[in-house]
Amino acid sequence: MTMVKDALKFVQEVRVELAKVVWPKVAEWIGSTIIVLVFVFFFAVYLGALDFGLSKLAKYVFNLYSEY
Repeated sequence: MTMVKDALKFVQEVRVELAKVVWPKVAEWIGSTIIVLVFVFFFAVYLGALDFGLSKLAKYVFNLYSEY
């Protein structure tokens, strides 16, 4: 029975804490989401270009030394 009381107390405390949360307005939420998506896009392009360049460099180096 103690586990049930503990679980109910936990749920009650969660509700109290969630009531204290200041939730963002829709405009703030949309703005933040757009910023995150833009950063993710730029980092994906940057890492893709870096990976492409390094793989080309590695192929060049391996082909250069495979002749010996």
